[in-house]
Amino acid sequence: MTDGHRSGCPINLSLEVFGDRWSLLILRDMIFGGRRHFRELLTGSLEGIASNILASRLKALVQLGMLTKQADPTHKQKVVYSLTEPAIELVPVMAALGDWGSRWLPVSDELSIRARVLADGGPQLWERFMAELREEQLGIPAGPPPGGMTVRERLQDAYAAVATRAG
Repeated sequence: MTDGHRSGCPINLSLEVFGDRWSLLILRDMIFGGRRHFRELLTGSLEGIASNILASRLKALVQLGMLTKQADPTHKQKVVYSLTEPAIELVPVMAALGDWGSRWLPVSDELSIRARVLADGGPQLWERFMAELREEQLGIPAGPPPGGMTVRERLQDAYAAVATRAG
């Protein structure tokens, strides 16, 4: 038998990476919100993450290889966090979690519209979004978006339309 820490099922090992809500929320905000700086993640969090928790989770996500951290060339006291390929490949997982939550939990139309758009777009939309994230975060060209809008822009437009109707 192998050591208990590294043996076990993939779910157990995945929970070591995502076992707390904050790590997933940080990745969500980076993937869907395009946030890449500490201050953006801190002030943009709907859930109100504390700065010490954010710092701790960012450090852990970097150590786990989910994010990279580099000096920001525009400001010597800032750093830029970037998603790595393993984090980008969470898009289908996030889409499935969002779809499940929008169907089974008491969520508002405003907060669930992005999940519905992703679910309706299916794997083709997820693949396009991952390609766009690779371009944005890793510098791998994705080519022009079909219809001239990125997936994130499409998600934001859907949100704005629902918010306008609600409001």
